[in-house]
Amino acid sequence: MERPGLTSDEPMAVTLRSIEVAVPPTVLVQHQLRDLFTAQPGLSRLGARLAAAAFNASGIERRHTVLAELAPDAGTGATAFFDPATGRLLDPSTGVRNAVYAREADALFVRAAAAALAGCEGIDAQDVTHVVTASCTGFYSPGPDYRIVRALGLQPSVQRSHVGFMGCYAAFPALRQANAICRADPDAVVLVAAAELCTLHVHVRDDQDTVVGASLFADGAAAAVVTGRDLGPAPALQLDDLASVLTPVGEEAMAWSIGDNGFEMVLGSYVPHIIDEHVESALAPLMARDASLRGSAHHEIEHWAVHPGGRSILDKVETTLGLSTEQMRPSREVLRDFGNMSSATVLFVLRDVLARATAGERVCAMAFGPGLTVESGLFTRVGSPAPATLPASEDETEPAAVAGPRRELLGAR
Repeated sequence: MERPGLTSDEPMAVTLRSIEVAVPPTVLVQHQLRDLFTAQPGLSRLGARLAAAAFNASGIERRHTVLAELAPDAGTGATAFFDPATGRLLDPSTGVRNAVYAREADALFVRAAAAALAGCEGIDAQDVTHVVTASCTGFYSPGPDYRIVRALGLQPSVQRSHVGFMGCYAAFPALRQANAICRADPDAVVLVAAAELCTLHVHVRDDQDTVVGASLFADGAAAAVVTGRDLGPAPALQLDDLASVLTPVGEEAMAWSIGDNGFEMVLGSYVPHIIDEHVESALAPLMARDASLRGSAHHEIEHWAVHPGGRSILDKVETTLGLSTEQMRPSREVLRDFGNMSSATVLFVLRDVLARATAGERVCAMAFGPGLTVESGLFTRVGSPAPATLPASEDETEPAAVAGPRRELLGAR
């Protein structure tokens, strides 16, 4: 689908550039984690059966965690999260979990942000005017926005903000803020970064919400540069429009709260049905505002970056919107290789889409979160033709901490 060219009366183009990712080195192979989880003494027989079914149906083969003690070849020393002598997953306090978050999230935020900045041709540390971070799996202050400024040597006058506790869709409010900044100041350069350590909040319980969360969630970070500056022909995603819609039902179906022993996720089994019923109406405002898409079928948008909240959610989106297997491939591959990393995940998918798309093609991205909230965005691939291969950071010589969507990481630790 061709994107009409901008006229002198149209607003400036803001582009999303150099999307990069970072993951911790410890890999959890899904079937091994399934066997560990279903063997927990805290589960009833029914709970173990529910867990086995959830893990097997997840669409995930591997994911990453900051908890090195969960690796099959980890040492035998006692930890706060796992007792290797008994094979039991432990239940540390929220304070213990958050202390790990403050240490490990710092590293992931900085690595992803550094990679995005290094990969953005024509921009260096002194050009960055704003930093916007997003996370919902921990808190500390000075926060990740501050750490990024210090670690990357950005100007001390950089303006900073943090999108906190908004869940899986938080990358979109971060991008919306970056877009508004760039439209207000054509010379602005915004470094956007999202990092989540979801595995810190895994619990062993019989209830379905807990079991589903344990089968899906993972750790990772992603970052990108957003700017209205003309940086030449390098591949980028022009940010055309963003929309946010609350579905009429679902407030109790997806939620995130703080408990004494970590954060508590509510991820009801009815969520895929809510998405099935309301995803078309949630996209309607976005489609209606774009003259080139009015009256178009969803599948006519060439590329889709759907937050892989779970396989059943992707199945519902694909069927309801009439999308093809190929259009859903980036989301399914990120789910397969990385799991659900909450707010960072849709940026992983957009990174893959940027590598696949050619100039002029359209991209629709969407994510779902507490509320039930549907956030969506339209982009146009601009810049030079798509590369014949995936970006350089896909190469096997790159460190596991900056991994691409199809990088084989089973041997990483």
